[in-house]
Amino acid sequence: MADTRLIQGRYRLLDVIGRGGMGEVWRARDESLGRRVAVKCLKPLGPQHDRSFAGVLRERFRREARVAAALQHRGVTVVHDFGEHEGVLYLVMELLEGRNLSQLLEDNKQHPLSVPDIVDITEQVADALAYTHEQGIVHRDLKPANIMRLTDGTVKICDFGIARLGHDIGFTSRLTGTGIAMGTPHYMSPEQISGGHVDHRSDLYSLGCVLYEIATGAPPFDLDDTWAVLVGHRDTLPEPLRKHRAELPAFIDRIVLDLLAKVPEGRPADAKDLRRRFTAAARSTAGTERPAVVPAQRQHASEPEHASEPEHASEPEHGSGPEHPSERRLPSWTCGMTTGHKAAGAGTLRPTPPDYTAGITGEWTTGIGLRAPVPVQRPRPERPTPPPELLAVLTSRHNAGLSLGRLGRWEEAGEVHRAVAAEREHALGPDHPDTLASRYEVGFTLSRTGRTADALREFGRVAEGRERTLGPDHPETLAARQETAYVLGGLGRHFEAHQVYAAVLASRERTMGPDHPDTLRCRHNLAFNLSRLGRLEDSYRMAYEVAAARARVLGPEHPDTLVTRYEVAYALGQLGRWQEALQLYRDISAARAQVLGPDHPDTLSARYEVGISLGRLGRSAEALELYRALVGDRTRAHGPADPETLRARHGLGVNLGRLARWEEALAEARDVCTIRERVLGPDHPDTLVSRREVAVGLGWLGRWGDALTVYRQVAEARERVLGADHPDALASRNDEAHCLEQLGRGGEAVELYRRVAALRRQRGGHGG
Repeated sequence: MADTRLIQGRYRLLDVIGRGGMGEVWRARDESLGRRVAVKCLKPLGPQHDRSFAGVLRERFRREARVAAALQHRGVTVVHDFGEHEGVLYLVMELLEGRNLSQLLEDNKQHPLSVPDIVDITEQVADALAYTHEQGIVHRDLKPANIMRLTDGTVKICDFGIARLGHDIGFTSRLTGTGIAMGTPHYMSPEQISGGHVDHRSDLYSLGCVLYEIATGAPPFDLDDTWAVLVGHRDTLPEPLRKHRAELPAFIDRIVLDLLAKVPEGRPADAKDLRRRFTAAARSTAGTERPAVVPAQRQHASEPEHASEPEHASEPEHGSGPEHPSERRLPSWTCGMTTGHKAAGAGTLRPTPPDYTAGITGEWTTGIGLRAPVPVQRPRPERPTPPPELLAVLTSRHNAGLSLGRLGRWEEAGEVHRAVAAEREHALGPDHPDTLASRYEVGFTLSRTGRTADALREFGRVAEGRERTLGPDHPETLAARQETAYVLGGLGRHFEAHQVYAAVLASRERTMGPDHPDTLRCRHNLAFNLSRLGRLEDSYRMAYEVAAARARVLGPEHPDTLVTRYEVAYALGQLGRWQEALQLYRDISAARAQVLGPDHPDTLSARYEVGISLGRLGRSAEALELYRALVGDRTRAHGPADPETLRARHGLGVNLGRLARWEEALAEARDVCTIRERVLGPDHPDTLVSRREVAVGLGWLGRWGDALTVYRQVAEARERVLGADHPDALASRNDEAHCLEQLGRGGEAVELYRRVAALRRQRGGHGG
């Protein structure tokens, strides 16, 4: 083709007018009809890609080319022809004379477009989307570079066909073997990011991002790091447009923010509805608008938070992979993903990687994938190429497992992932990235269902496999190693966890930089783990530094920043600096109430810690009133048997005891213990904490014989679950010895004290 510059004896290639992730666009002449056209060439994938995937891609290209060629609308680029020439797939389109919206912004020195231009562009794009959606086509990569304004004022959407291509072979989640991601981060809908169901309303969200940018000069989440951009789309309400540009009509602000609703149901019903609303508002408010600045509001998903054992403890964040079941996780394909181009040409973003699903008229790859180059460090035996249909089915089942996990159905999710992992291993091999992705999810479901030791083994296998195939510093390798550290901490092996966290942190700092969100997440976890090792001053210093860095990178009210400030407050409390901890918890509670809402679980968690601090400062009357209100709010928001509602009731009972209201305290402790035993199980740590509180109440009421029975039950359960030398089990035996003293059984008490002391020395000698 390069020699003759003639395709199929008809299309004469003249000069390149575009080059990018998947192809080259040529200005060409149709020799048969004597007209100018644009020809886009989809070059073959390199040898590093699966042959099966290349076959799937080519077949989808042909099918979707037929679909695109059937679209006939003033607002859609006309496709004249498609075919294959000397191994190169090509698409012949009308030659558009004009500028795309990205270029228009660049021409305008990144200043926003005029209001009449915004109205005109919105109405034309809405018309085009209404037509294509009626044909069953969802664009999935709507962005300024894909919207052209011609010299005659016509607005056209380019690059249709991605939708079916992505949907058919399960590209809503990355095919990890080929490094596939869908869409451009600055313009992706939350459901695209989370790997959920995508329909026409995803295009409306992307259009909202485009309109936000042409109206203000910047996209709604104008951040330099992909992770922050994706989390912004998923969790954060965008600032009102008129905060950036006060003269904008209120209806543009209102409708664009409606388009940016986090859930599809919150957006306009369809593009026709958008067109009607926009046109009606533009006509009714023409010449009547007054500038206004609307206060910004945001919302965020929950981050991993502190629990209480018995009253207060902090919890590490997961690595760059699955997180708490209550948290809406970013899919695994976001690991290591670099930020795609926003419309601005002068941003500080890293170069755009090739997008292997950029679609029929997308960009041609330059050979630098979304993932790090895969160093093949050992020869592998030849394996028959699995059928594309099988790979597609396995990807679909993998996504189904992820969906079950998002719903908290971890046992079912684990069964799905185990089955997919076994089939992928048989079809692709044990070290194939897809197999390891399934194994990773198996490990996560094991950790969520309490099988921590099994999870540790699974994550270890994944980390070793990824290190062999991807390299030791690849983001996915580091994610698996960080999960290994997390489960080590869950097993109480904090020294080993510390070593792994420290190694991962060094690698993240070296490859990603000290302020990358994944680096800061790892440092947060390391700070948490330091507190578990008793290095409280070190933990405080590191948490303080991470909080400052997150405030600088993400903002002072970003949920990640507040999580680490929470860790700072926890460390202050552990150091006995309760007055400082109290003030910080109050600040966090107020910030979360404003950012997340007063009933958000994270806001309520911070209020709980305010109560802890008040109690530690001897201000139990204030703590009691706080816990009464918190119990009411928790019950209303989550129900009376929710573990966090019961945690708040536990705090209420503790402070009743501190106020010497022991009959009430005992009744509260018994009630909470009964519910926890039913909901969590008789040997759950929270149940045992409540049972101990029952014994405390009995002792203060002088019923030492009954108290001794309960203390022994707690000690035996903890020894059975945790081991005889675990600190909690030893504390329970000390409680039992104290009770024996109160009963006048001093000899038995001394013997028990000696036994506890010996176990503590033995544990200390083992370096535990």
